[in-house]
Amino acid sequence: MFDGYDSCSEDTSSSSSSDESEEEVAPLPSSLPIIKNNGQVYTYPDGKSGMATCEMCGMVGVRDAFYSKTKRFCSVSCSRSYSSNSKKASILARLQVTGKPPTKKAKVLQKQPLVAKLAAYAQYQATLQNQAKTKTAAVPVEGFSWGNYINSNSFTAAPVTCFKHAPMGTCWGDISEGVRVEVPNTDCSLPTKVFWIAGIVKLAGYNALLRYEGFENDSSLDFWCNVCGSDIHPVGWCAASGKPLVPPRTIQHKYTNWKAFLVKRLTGAKTLPPDFSQKVSESMQYPFKPSMRVEVVDKTHLCRTRVAIVDSVIGGRLRLVYEESEDKTDDFWCHMYSPLIHHIGWSRSIGHRFKRSDITKKQDGHFDAPPHLFAKVKEVDTSGEWFKEGMKLEAIDPLNLSAICVATIRKVLADGYLMIGIDGSEAADGSDWFCYHATSPSIFPVGFCEINMIELTPPRGYAKLPFKWFDYLREMDSIAAPVKLFNKEVPNHGFHVGMKLEAVDLMEPRLVCVATVTRIIHRLLRIHFDGWEDEYDQWVDCESPDLYPVGWCQLTGYQLQPPAPQTSRDSQSSSSKQKKKAKSQQYKGHKKMTSLQLKEEFLDGEEYSFLQGASDQESNGSASYYIKQEP
Repeated sequence: MFDGYDSCSEDTSSSSSSDESEEEVAPLPSSLPIIKNNGQVYTYPDGKSGMATCEMCGMVGVRDAFYSKTKRFCSVSCSRSYSSNSKKASILARLQVTGKPPTKKAKVLQKQPLVAKLAAYAQYQATLQNQAKTKTAAVPVEGFSWGNYINSNSFTAAPVTCFKHAPMGTCWGDISEGVRVEVPNTDCSLPTKVFWIAGIVKLAGYNALLRYEGFENDSSLDFWCNVCGSDIHPVGWCAASGKPLVPPRTIQHKYTNWKAFLVKRLTGAKTLPPDFSQKVSESMQYPFKPSMRVEVVDKTHLCRTRVAIVDSVIGGRLRLVYEESEDKTDDFWCHMYSPLIHHIGWSRSIGHRFKRSDITKKQDGHFDAPPHLFAKVKEVDTSGEWFKEGMKLEAIDPLNLSAICVATIRKVLADGYLMIGIDGSEAADGSDWFCYHATSPSIFPVGFCEINMIELTPPRGYAKLPFKWFDYLREMDSIAAPVKLFNKEVPNHGFHVGMKLEAVDLMEPRLVCVATVTRIIHRLLRIHFDGWEDEYDQWVDCESPDLYPVGWCQLTGYQLQPPAPQTSRDSQSSSSKQKKKAKSQQYKGHKKMTSLQLKEEFLDGEEYSFLQGASDQESNGSASYYIKQEP
């Protein structure tokens, strides 16, 4: 056993005498470099305090941290147990003198010196307790395990750095395979918690597959652990905290000098930053608090907003209860950076429809959330050429997020906000219009779907199929919104097709599900919910606050929805086949036109050419959607 990187001598057994002698340990050199971390060289204790071995359990630790004046025991309980078991040992001896058959306890004790006897006896008691627990404990129901899911299917997960809004998303650093950490040693029979060094074999979001040092290519005891959890520490933490490092029982026989082994293996290796746990804690502090008042979209009438109260905050996700809900069941879930929530007074300031509450004054304890807490939108210049009512475009349908539809600008609001309606399915009173900002990644210029080989949903009931924008604009006596007014920025987001993540089902936003990236078009991601049919897929922006790394739910305590079970798949498959059969007579898209045709038909002579989306595997660059031609 080791405390930090100090080790005891090979002979760790105490003398059989009952005197108060302590076993001294040769210290490590005070300037020995072990781990390099961001250029910093750690040095370990010089051993001046000395080491001691607990005479009860055999634990090795820093002498100053031991109990009693003579520093014989690692804890008060060991001190008391030593006194109690000394009496038991003498009783056992007397029983043997009287000729009575020895008990199992006596058989264990009589074969070893006193201190070893007591340690073995303590271990024997612990074994009996564990056996009793095993017999009486109920077998837990097995839930979903990201580790097993990824291992069994050789999946990859999106890295934490893809999610700037998630904890540690902006300060993850260079945590990667090969980084060493100190973790609890579960391959140990000692009654107290001990630690050992492990290396990261594979990363999946916040989760890491770890392997204990010394196992080399043996993966038999590999285990998954959340890197941001409380049981993972940078190398050197045990030395600083006085915690013992104990090699796993499976490999204890491999080396006689574990200290030299660790020095050789860890010199120059990377570990977590020393303030890693502090950064995790700070990144999980959220400014929104219960009882704050906000304006949020009315889920029954998308064209307006309502006042809601923050009921709870989990991992940055807010459960909002509409202010008029007396029983607090009329709620809405969204992230604190969602474009669907705003400060009190936002609707009036931009001319957005707003449902006034019947409550004339604030309820006790409720207060308006400060405006600076909400996500900021990019400022736009509306003084020149700008969006106008009646202009056509393509937009993600907020009521069917798997579809990009033909849409129309119905109203131009202040500060760059637009009210959009889906052609062919709008309510007469405009109650299903929805608000997008001009820089929103959910609206696109005419021709976006065609050039990127995405199926465009035509207006409901439109007879002339296949749908052609040029014919439609002429029939509706309308024009396309100018291409140059749309957001063309594509961040280097880091997503790739096939990556796993945890994603909100935006049609039921209280649910966070196991999901996969199946397509990438510039900054647009096609999110598939594992176990469900493709018709439930959703188009989501790469910077959406509703996407999270693998392990986010475990880290924040949110409930993760596992992939749909086989029974659900079978039932949805049969219903899906019926739907697909009905859809077979509908428009399925037509062949891609040339850039020249697109210019002539869509853009009314404007000299723009479309930059086709890169392939699904390569489209995480920073190119714009469109490039203006030079004269």
